[in-house]
Amino acid sequence: MPRRGEVLLAMGVLLVLWHILAALVQRPILPAPFTVGIALVRGFQGELGWHFLASAGRVIISILLSIATAAPLGLLLGLSPGLHRLVSPFLYLLYPIPKVVLVPILILFFGVGDLAKILLIYLILFFQILVLVRDAAAGLRPELLLSVRSLGAGRRALFWFVYLPASLPAILTAVRQSIGTAVAVLYLSELLATRYGLGYYIYIQASTFFDYPAMYGGIVLMSGMGLALYLVVDALERRWCRWQFTS
Repeated sequence: MPRRGEVLLAMGVLLVLWHILAALVQRPILPAPFTVGIALVRGFQGELGWHFLASAGRVIISILLSIATAAPLGLLLGLSPGLHRLVSPFLYLLYPIPKVVLVPILILFFGVGDLAKILLIYLILFFQILVLVRDAAAGLRPELLLSVRSLGAGRRALFWFVYLPASLPAILTAVRQSIGTAVAVLYLSELLATRYGLGYYIYIQASTFFDYPAMYGGIVLMSGMGLALYLVVDALERRWCRWQFTS
């Protein structure tokens, strides 16, 4: 993982390139970073903060729900060959389906409120976490399990000291890989009959008010939300999976 200074340097380079490109284009559709920063400050003096909280809440709830349901099921599938044989045909059929096509169905069943948006993101994360955790649990070496059992460990001890630690990297990897997709789907879902959310804010600033600095401010804020979630997952992995980073 790159160091903090390297990330800040890369961010600075991107801002400089953005400023140069804006100076070359010289059109309202590509404002300079400083102009966008001013629009962000003004936006937070208005309703931008509420839009951000609405979007962040939907993503965080979806992530927590998907972990709470997909991780235990993935462990069961990885550790139970019989259950895996029963479920795998359904998983084989459902996993490749692009979940975005379910938007009309979710809206018909659950309306245009937060529930449909949360369920859409949840479905995307659920299958990715399920598959990775299943593979991690199924890949546990038999000699590792036998060595722990030989010390007198029961099912509870195996779960806490073998199965759960072995599946944690897979869970966090799945969440990390899904963050970009989840934020993208969040944007699409917030274009549909909603009044709060960064997706709605970006769309309304561009299509109705033609306020391009505010539009870019919303894009930067949504990107920053995805980056913050990514960094949180990285920090949790370093805290909970320390054995992966020891030399």
